[in-house]
Order: sequence, then C-alpha cells, then structure tokens
Amino acid sequence: MFDYLIKNGIVLNGIDSEPIRQNVVISGDRIVYLGNKEIPSGELIDAEGLYVAPGFIDVHAHSEFNLLLDGRAEGKLTQGITTEINGNCGLSAAPLYGEAFEHRLQELEQLGINERWHELDEYLKILQSKGIALNFATLCGHGNLRASVIGYANAPCEGDMLDRMKALFHKAVIQGACGLSTGLVYPPGIYSDTREIIGLMDVVASESKKHGLIPDRKFLYTSHIRSEGDRLLEAIEEVIGIAKEAGANVHISHIKTSGEQNWWKIDSVVNMLEEARNSGVGITCDSYPYIASSTDLDTVLPAWTFAGGLKEELRRLKDPEKCQKIRAELSLKGDEYWKNVYVSSIRNPVSKWMEGESIFDIASRKKKVPADMVVDIIIDEKATAGAIFFTMNEDNLRRLLSLPYVMIGSDSSARSFSGPTFKGKPHPRGFGTFPKFIGTYVRDENLMPLPEAVRRITSLPAGTFGIKERGIIKEGFFADIIIFNYNKISANATYKEPFTKSSGIEYVFVNGSLAVSKGELTGTCHGRVL
Repeated sequence: MFDYLIKNGIVLNGIDSEPIRQNVVISGDRIVYLGNKEIPSGELIDAEGLYVAPGFIDVHAHSEFNLLLDGRAEGKLTQGITTEINGNCGLSAAPLYGEAFEHRLQELEQLGINERWHELDEYLKILQSKGIALNFATLCGHGNLRASVIGYANAPCEGDMLDRMKALFHKAVIQGACGLSTGLVYPPGIYSDTREIIGLMDVVASESKKHGLIPDRKFLYTSHIRSEGDRLLEAIEEVIGIAKEAGANVHISHIKTSGEQNWWKIDSVVNMLEEARNSGVGITCDSYPYIASSTDLDTVLPAWTFAGGLKEELRRLKDPEKCQKIRAELSLKGDEYWKNVYVSSIRNPVSKWMEGESIFDIASRKKKVPADMVVDIIIDEKATAGAIFFTMNEDNLRRLLSLPYVMIGSDSSARSFSGPTFKGKPHPRGFGTFPKFIGTYVRDENLMPLPEAVRRITSLPAGTFGIKERGIIKEGFFADIIIFNYNKISANATYKEPFTKSSGIEYVFVNGSLAVSKGELTGTCHGRVL
C-alpha cells in the first residue's frame, strides 16, 4: 500500500514535453510510479481536469530570517512554491563575523530572533530544527564575505583580505552554498570592483571542482548588477566579463530596464544576452511579473551616504551640512518620481498610516517637500523602512519574460497570513508571482505554451542551481508536486491588500507530504535544507 494515488491528472513533467494523462503514485518522499495503472494507495486524489506539475522553484527569495520567525511560508505555498533559492543580492544568512555579525545582530534583535550563529552550517541546523514548510537552498552573499573581512567602509580589497574572503567562501561552499551572489548597489558590495569578484569566483570554483563538490557543472555566480537603469548596459557587460574570466555560469537577478529614460535599452539588453549565449557564455536571468520593484527606502540615497555602515549613514543624515547635500540630490528626482514610490513597511506605530501611501502624498499631508520627507522617514525608522518603486515598462517586462533562459523569482521573503510576518504592505509578488505568471502571461496573453512556462519554473532552475532529483515529475524523484486548475489559477494579491491567497492551486506536496489540500493549507512543515 502506497501513500497517495493522483488519478486522472494531466501531467506536465517539467521538461517541456507535451501534457499526458497519467496516474502518479507517491510513497514516502518519492514518486514511485507514473503510468495508467491504478496502484492501491492510502489516499486517492482525483485530479480530473487538473494539471499535475513539479513544485515551483522560486529562484530569488529573501526568507533567511522570516523562516526563523515563522516556517509556515503560507504566501509561498499557496502559489505552488515548494523550493526557494535564498542568499540573493549579496546577502545570505552566513557567514557572519566582525562588522557583518554586528550589523546583523541589530536586525535579529529587532525581529525578536534569539538564535545566534557565525557559520552557514550552524544557521542551517537552526533552521531545520525549527521546521520549515518548503525546501531551502542558499547562495553565499558577497556582502557577508566583505563585511566580515573589510567591514562597510568604502575601501579597496588589499593585502590578504581577498584570501580571507576566499577562505570564508570556500567553507560556505563545503557547508552547502550553491554559488556566490552579489548586490552591487548595496553596501558593502557597492565598494567592490570586478577583479575582487573574479578573484573569489576563480579560486573557489576551481577548488570546488577539485574536491568534487559540484560535479558536471560550472560554479554559479548570481548578481544584482551594478545598475538596472542609467548604467544598465555597462552593468550587463561587467557580469558577462566576469563569466568569461572566471569560467563560471552567471545569473542576472530580477533583470529589468528601470526608469522611463532607460526603457529604450531593451533591444540592446536582449542583444547582449543573446550574443553572450551564442559565444558560449552560460548566462541566465530571473524576473518577476510586475512593473514595480521593492527594496529598502534608503536605496534612494546617494551611494556615498552608506560608507561605514548604518551608524555612519544615520550620522550623515543628521549632520546639517551633509544632509543639505543629500536633500539637494534627492530634489533632482522631481515630483513625478516620488508619486511612484510607495512606503511598504514602517516600524514606528505612530507612522503606520504611511504604509501603502506614496512619498508625494505623505509629504503633501505633512506639508513638506518629498526630499525632506524621505530623509525624515529614514531617520525616524533608522533606515529600516521598505518601499515599492513603479519604474518599469509592461512591454519590456513581456519581452524579458518571453526569453527561454529567464526564470521566475518572487524577490520576496516568505510570509504567512497570521503571526509575526503578517505586517506592513509588502509587495504582492510575495503572494502572487507564480499564479500571475501562469494565469496572466501564459493563459490570458499566450506569451508561451504552458509546458514551456512550467519548464521555466521547475527543471530549468533545478538544473541551473544544482538542485538534484527535483523539478521533474519522474519516478525516483522527490515528490514535490502541485496540482492546479489552469482555468482558475490567478493572483489575487494587490499593492493595497497584499496578504491575499491566490486561486487555482488545489494541492501542494512537499517531500511527499500534503501542504495544501483542496486549496486549503494543512499546516504541515516537511520542507528540508537542500
């Protein structure tokens, strides 16, 4: 007697083959049978009229700390996500030493997380012991490496600093990191140069191969590139150069053309990617199906503001002379820009009314100019306020989503519909990314065939990030499976009401355990650290 028989479903196996009506049998955490027989099993799921697919893989997540607070990850499960890739944009859970540990300590205390760690394996043991509802894989953040060795100063990597960073990175690889990520617009990554990144990739990639840690594939470098707007083309050129020199596969995170003045660059972006791939460079990307991005509000500040870390940033904002210079630079953006920047999270209870409102409207209510309002919010929130930025073009988004090497990433942390992560007005992508991709762009707009769309969010990311025995419906593979109604799948989360469950996801299996049944969460936490 096996555990589950999924009967009469239309199977999309994840590798771009035509849909086929098959029965799927699950025993323990594995798929044990595909075919037309009705194998006696403990529970029958009649999937008549529904599609059966591998669990979706979110290649761009930021759940390191939210999962410690609440491992249920309800916003992700109800999208059909069964695996997340974390450690993106240069920020991972570990390593944490020196200034990196001190900086993260403040955030852990604010979140109410009591556990402490330095190494990646220490963090992963804590995470697994708490219980998580989906599978967790992680990159190693370059920002962690740099801050652990050099700190947050605007300083070059000199002397033995690179060797010390290499040693930390190599240890993280041994402990399970699937690649290196950079956030070249955030401190301290913003202070690094190309040679520093190539140095890290070159040595650790060769060491990893030597010890058989990553057989049959090049080591992966992912990047929130140095610019997604005014210097976008130069930033893409840099990442392609790193791929060529380091002999690594590269992955551009949340690729976009940001800012109306940069929308015209889409043809050049696509041409650069195609030429690189045609010349043998292993380059992939991810995107989310929204025209708004989301990150910390203080990213609008001039880059020089961040040197030295958070304390120095806040000190400059409070210094009359330096603050005047900052306000002058922010004023250049103009009212139209601030009408498209919305506050998404505020910690001060007195200012909670700002969540979901634009900077322009907040400033008008407070009878201030937007530049002054932004500075006041950042100071009051100690640089923790989140924001949503409407800077992208819908046609360009469709063009990028249509590229066969572009995967889907939510660029969000795991949240639930109650508990400690139920707060603020976060970007709706944390609740609707995958249903919106399939429901809006695949079904409604016919951007690509459904089997190809499923490949982009299952087997392609599994192969790119080295996730073994997942991402395909295949006998012997792990039973990460979703069953969805193609006619009904849709995202219901909005910018005003983000904590809204998607429609059409009927069943979700994680390692053979039902996490969603008949559209309802079961509360099980059978996810694993990969």
